[in-house]
Amino acid sequence: MRALRLLFLALFALLLLPACASGGDWVELAGNRYTVEIAATDEARARGLMFRDRLDEGHGMLFIHDTEAPQAYWMKNTRIPLDILYFDDARKLVSQQRDVPPCSGGDRCPPYPSKAPARYVLELNAGEASRIGLVDGETLILSPSIRTP
Repeated sequence: MRALRLLFLALFALLLLPACASGGDWVELAGNRYTVEIAATDEARARGLMFRDRLDEGHGMLFIHDTEAPQAYWMKNTRIPLDILYFDDARKLVSQQRDVPPCSGGDRCPPYPSKAPARYVLELNAGEASRIGLVDGETLILSPSIRTP
């Protein structure tokens, strides 16, 4: 009986393995999948990617705002160049700020606003939007693990 239970647990673990291997939270954009960290609180959105020396290839940060509204991001204390991509409630790309340079100027860092109201903001390594040929109107797909307001 004990051997049967162990066999059942082993089979169950194998069934769960693909879910674990999916890498947690992810988004898909223009047929490309990115592992993302989620910034869904005011504190996490304010911190963003500050003080990081790198962002791994295929990774990004997804900012989720409570409501769709004009957004403006800045690069205060951000050490890596980024593409900042703005999406509306329907997760359609409404604005792009590409190749935004790092800024160590504190409060003198310029803002990078969206051209239309946005609810989701995706930051990727600079050059990624160009590499995948990203165009406005593209749909952002969220993994089922990402909870939205």
